[in-house]
Amino acid sequence: VEEQRARWERKRSRTAKELLETEHKYLEQLDLVVTFFVTILKAKGTLKPAVLETIFGPLESIYSASHVLSLHLERGYLGPGLENFCQNLELYGHYAENLEQANKTLKEQLRKNKSFRRFKKLQETRPQFQGRKLEDLLPLPLQRLHQYKHFFRDLLENTSPDSAEYQKLAEAVKSVSEVSQWVQDVICKRENSLQLLRVQKLLKGQKTQVLTPGRWYIREGWLLVVPSKGEELKRRMFFLFSDIFIATKPCHPLHPLNSNKLACQAVYPLHQCIVDKVFGHTQSQGGLLSLSFPHKTLLLMSSDQQDINDWYQSLTAAVR
Repeated sequence: VEEQRARWERKRSRTAKELLETEHKYLEQLDLVVTFFVTILKAKGTLKPAVLETIFGPLESIYSASHVLSLHLERGYLGPGLENFCQNLELYGHYAENLEQANKTLKEQLRKNKSFRRFKKLQETRPQFQGRKLEDLLPLPLQRLHQYKHFFRDLLENTSPDSAEYQKLAEAVKSVSEVSQWVQDVICKRENSLQLLRVQKLLKGQKTQVLTPGRWYIREGWLLVVPSKGEELKRRMFFLFSDIFIATKPCHPLHPLNSNKLACQAVYPLHQCIVDKVFGHTQSQGGLLSLSFPHKTLLLMSSDQQDINDWYQSLTAAVR
């Protein structure tokens, strides 16, 4: 037991030391943004207060919370330090929610506002920046949140359950995990919106509405459609979403406007769909899927076994 305790203690102090060292480095980087951008821009009035708020979000408050945490860690007050820090953790969630708009506004200001463009360039040439751009520093809080999760978990694993700090550590791990999940959800939603927008732009015309609230993009790819009357196979591009399945074909390569677009041929709602694997169960070459809708049955084929299996799994999961 004594040996185990000593081993825990060694690992724990190593993790605590690493947490403090990386916290100092993180603070240095945040300090560059707060000192050379936020504070000076506020004083100069180069950006309107609302624009400044949009670009930097709660960065100053995040910086203050980390500063207080590092002071606690330096004195060895891990428990109280984490307790205080966790009260400010939701700042990271708000920061993540704001980041897309922040990047958009930053680009816009660089395009329109000449004095801000000059100011930014000048600040980034300072030796402290070591060639880094403001755009490289803005995502730092989200990267740090990911590191906190691992540090706090490691500390908890190497703390005796009857120690005074155990409970505070357990709470810190729970809080960081919850905020990490929140940030992850924000990122997933953003990526999904970009996918929906990309598919919408790929389709000719505006008849098919891909951008619908609550819809999730799942996958896309080429499949061969087997016609009911012995005609030849047709190669089509399919898009699978959480609620619909879209069949498309390429527009004419010489079309003046739509040569690189896809024409939508059919939109199948998934809530009444039955998916069956006709063949492709064994290690044969490729496979065939049957999709039955109330007024139509689609036979889809691929010469790639893995591809058919992946489509079968994605379709059954989406239908379910």
